[in-house]
Amino acid sequence: MSTEPIKMEALKAGIDREARKLKLDFNQLKSGGFIKQTQKDLFTVRLRCPGGMLTSEKLRVAAQIADKYGQGQVHLSVRQSVEIPYVHYQHFDAVDKELAEVDWSVASCGPRVRVPTACGGCRYNPNGLMDTQALCAEVDRRFFGTPTDHHKFKMSFSGCPIDCFRTREMDLGFQGMVEPDLDNELCNGCGLCVKGCEDDALALNNGLPIRDLNRCNYCGDCIKVCPVDAMLPKRLGWLARTGGKHGKHPLFAYEVAQFLSDEQACSLIEKTLEWYHEKVYGWKDAQRRPQEENHHHK
Repeated sequence: MSTEPIKMEALKAGIDREARKLKLDFNQLKSGGFIKQTQKDLFTVRLRCPGGMLTSEKLRVAAQIADKYGQGQVHLSVRQSVEIPYVHYQHFDAVDKELAEVDWSVASCGPRVRVPTACGGCRYNPNGLMDTQALCAEVDRRFFGTPTDHHKFKMSFSGCPIDCFRTREMDLGFQGMVEPDLDNELCNGCGLCVKGCEDDALALNNGLPIRDLNRCNYCGDCIKVCPVDAMLPKRLGWLARTGGKHGKHPLFAYEVAQFLSDEQACSLIEKTLEWYHEKVYGWKDAQRRPQEENHHHK
């Protein structure tokens, strides 16, 4: 027996009726990390997991909450959040209390700075150039939940140019980079760095590798393969990108800065959020003001 697909209009109307009946603001609950499901009275609880790094203790608590208040299921979102579905709204206070016992909290949704995501970085990944986890945790501490008035604001941190965490598709993205520097006296002209460069950014000239700055993506592979440590790291830092998005209409971000320190990256985030609030919210406010004035005159 075939079933007709659920129409989005009918689904939304049903959820609106449920909200009025329960006297709950589902949008406000969603902004606090409690996301309404299609099932009556049930919500998905999104937990705060900056950089996807959790202790085993917190994982056990998530499992216990899922068993006690959900249906024994835990979902890992694409942005590294732990989500517990099928939680009845009557259990929200109990969930909050049990999370607080392990210094954990619910994440936020809506038009605000979301929990940042990050790869393992240089802590245990041999490709990692920068400590993504340290900066991600600091950014979460300083900026998580900051209202942006217009739209959700997402950030991610990739430790190297492989860019597993898609910094090109974020409102602000930070990618580790290293500038190689050759010690001519140590170089034996073996050419391993030339062979190891996947971007053809190196070529031997009079027995020494010469770097093409237009091709180099600052991955540091030439440094790793040098058998005599003649290729050395001159500068390490963050490549910053802004203005990206994914979804139905993805856009790649623009590169705005190179070789930023951790503190410079935080400063860029702060200034960007200030600009975002001033320009975007200011524009919305300017558009709203004439309508309010016309309504007042009426």
